Amino acid sequence: MKLAPHLHRLGNDIVASYLIDLPEGITLIDAGLPGHWNDLQRELATLGRPMSDIRGLVLTHGDGDHIGFAERLRREAGVPVFIHAADAHRVRTGEKPKTPMGPARIGPMLEFLAYGLRKNAMRTPHVSEVTEVADGDVLDLPGSPVVIGMPGHSPGSIAVHVPAADAVFVGDALTTRHVLTGRTGAQPAPFTDEPAAALASLDRLAAVSASWVLPGHGAPWQGSPADIAAAVRAAG
Repeated sequence: MKLAPHLHRLGNDIVASYLIDLPEGITLIDAGLPGHWNDLQRELATLGRPMSDIRGLVLTHGDGDHIGFAERLRREAGVPVFIHAADAHRVRTGEKPKTPMGPARIGPMLEFLAYGLRKNAMRTPHVSEVTEVADGDVLDLPGSPVVIGMPGHSPGSIAVHVPAADAVFVGDALTTRHVLTGRTGAQPAPFTDEPAAALASLDRLAAVSASWVLPGHGAPWQGSPADIAAAVRAAG
């Protein structure tokens, strides 16, 4: 789905990833669930672009609902996968600490689980080879993505600022749709390793200049990063 010039979303408000379409090539941000592979194929067909135009996939962190088709893309198309060094072990092994589930409502939780089953979430392969990145890196990919360290949800959570798309991609540094309660609007994301650290990281997001803030779960936010950071703090 096209959001704006150069900016496309794969998936929906339950689980989303993103495609940046530029003349020099395509950069992907996150890989959703394995079944989103078909969404990727459809979006490429709509754009009239081959798989070979994808230059890289940047993961905002290493959780299973963000790495879905990453290994398939790496293996079948030779696309490099980038992730912060602190989450490299997580994306290779799936190992992560257990975090309290927090509030939940049966309807939204079942909707999240059912969507995951439809998109083959139970068959998410780990990513066997990654390129590690660090806070402040500017990646040699279309749009020159800038890595912004956002530890909290996971040790290696990042935001990815792409000025060419006037957008910052935040993964689970925040959410605009809580997958367990169904509550919409800017708020802290569930399943966060260190909630206090995640809130502190919002200061880094607030300093970014962009017109779009794009989470891994929930509706795109069209507005300033500073405003959504303030809204998350208020909700938290």
